[in-house]
Amino acid sequence: MMDEEKGMIPGLEPEREAAGRRFLLAAVNAKYIHSNPAIYSLKVYAGQELQEYVELAEYTINQPMQDILTDIYMRKPDVVGFSCYIWNRRLIGELAAELPKLLPETDIWLGGPEASCNGKELLERYPKLTGIMTGEGEATFRELLKHYLNKWENTQVSQKQISESDDDLRGISGLLLRSGPTPSRPLLDLSGLPFLYENMAPFENKIIYYESSRGCPYRCSYCLSSLDKMVRLKDTSAVKRELQAFLDQGVKQVKFTDRTFNCCHDHAMEIWKYIVEHDNGVTNFHFEISADILSEEEIRLLSLSRPGLIQLEIGVQSMNLETLKAVRRFTDLDKLEKNVAALGRGGNVHRHLDLIAGLPYEDYESFRNSFDRVYRMKPEQLQLGFLKVLKGSEMYDMAGEFGICCLEEPPYEVLYTSWLRFQDVIRLKGVEEMVEVYYNSGQYTCTLPFLEERFSGPFAMYEALADFYKEEGYDINHPARVRRYEILLEFAEKYDHRRLPVCKELLTCDLYLRENLKSRPEFARELGPFQKSIRWFYRQEERERCYLPQYKDCDGRQLGRLTHLEPFSVEAWDRLTECLQDTGRETGETAGDVRYVLFDYSHKDPVKGHASVRFLSFTEERQDWL
Repeated sequence: MMDEEKGMIPGLEPEREAAGRRFLLAAVNAKYIHSNPAIYSLKVYAGQELQEYVELAEYTINQPMQDILTDIYMRKPDVVGFSCYIWNRRLIGELAAELPKLLPETDIWLGGPEASCNGKELLERYPKLTGIMTGEGEATFRELLKHYLNKWENTQVSQKQISESDDDLRGISGLLLRSGPTPSRPLLDLSGLPFLYENMAPFENKIIYYESSRGCPYRCSYCLSSLDKMVRLKDTSAVKRELQAFLDQGVKQVKFTDRTFNCCHDHAMEIWKYIVEHDNGVTNFHFEISADILSEEEIRLLSLSRPGLIQLEIGVQSMNLETLKAVRRFTDLDKLEKNVAALGRGGNVHRHLDLIAGLPYEDYESFRNSFDRVYRMKPEQLQLGFLKVLKGSEMYDMAGEFGICCLEEPPYEVLYTSWLRFQDVIRLKGVEEMVEVYYNSGQYTCTLPFLEERFSGPFAMYEALADFYKEEGYDINHPARVRRYEILLEFAEKYDHRRLPVCKELLTCDLYLRENLKSRPEFARELGPFQKSIRWFYRQEERERCYLPQYKDCDGRQLGRLTHLEPFSVEAWDRLTECLQDTGRETGETAGDVRYVLFDYSHKDPVKGHASVRFLSFTEERQDWL
């Protein structure tokens, strides 16, 4: 029989017998530092006896499609399963179209939220797809793998023959086949799921994703998590045991994937208490929570945590009550503001607040008001996102009612609504860029509050800054970080030229807060008149160690290289003390003619990433430091 008659292309024979039978689970992540817990969960759940037939591969959306295609071809799998999300749908679609040309006998399966919600469409678009694994995939994959192993044992049946009919797959629950769906599968008991991270080697230098629950108690119409109406909790004894493995390994970050981690008070308290009590000084933990349901007990516990130990992502989405009602999100906004403020008092919890543009009843001015109100909560990060009309969500079914028009392809992002024009969306995109570069970077702590005073509100400032970038033709992605400081100074000159000298000093402080610069920026003041005093300080410090005791083996010259002493005017000083004291940094006396900030880079703020600072003043008459 000719190779062509066997369904094989000369020169592309996969040589599977020599390599062994394998089911390849492939993930295409958004970034290299990300990992895909789904494929690891499928493999581990398959059990020890089946894991030898499972191979894992992780790629990123930044890799050329042909490179991924080549790597999969070289692996010669019998079956490929792709984990499908909105960020990788397009790339996986390309792979699903091209892979059969190279491996015509290889079955291709899709899973993940994008596949579960768009399965019928995907099967029609990509005729070479074998099928879709829908919903929770662990048990489904195990049965599917057993199915292939049984077929492979029958050497008289070719892989091509297996693929030609799905009749023998209909006994497996949780599949969408070309002949239609098979019965849905009952939800899993999370406590019975095996631990994914027994071997930490594949996750070196990557974010660790962990789940202690599945499902969400809320019914937000734009979210697919609302479809899973039952919240299932993992036994906390198992959670503690598994978290301890991360602590023992000293992993950098563990990101909980729970949709609303604190929906069960007792569950959240027990886990948070364990994390606080067993802190290794290295690992930090990220949680998505609902701030308005936080109890005083929870806030009190979190306030005791090491700075940087806990990160909280809080979905505010909108401060418009009519909007929140329309999307079935019921939030006590006053309590949310109160609790966010309480979390921020200690300066130890990183707070990440989210807003969504494009929701019903939210026009440009309404969003401006939402932004300003959330911004004034002073979160460490403010994410301005845009509504994604996900297929399968309630919002998708209601889009016509709200006049919502969105992209047909992933990420299904809003184009316009009955309240928000496309030109408004464009302007908001500009604001988003400015917020990300200037606010979320944490590099302009002192300068931004100063500039905001010349505008009607924070939103107006970022709006003007976005317009300024556009008018001047500046590239937001300029590789030189100092260039962004220079542009901000140009912006200040246009809108606040009378106070430009103070702005230059604040920018200088912001630069030195982040790093001990090797070359001084052009806008910084000349240090010549202050060099004598600066040298005197470091000589004194060499003898007495009043402010830098941790550098006990360093002489004055070395102290000058490891730290930085910067002079400031009285007006700038007042601004700096007001701004930086909010973060709990150490301060000194403020009397004197010339005032300085001492930047110490050996101790950085774990929440904001800034150098620790000490405020000092020098009196010419006394020749002494206060």
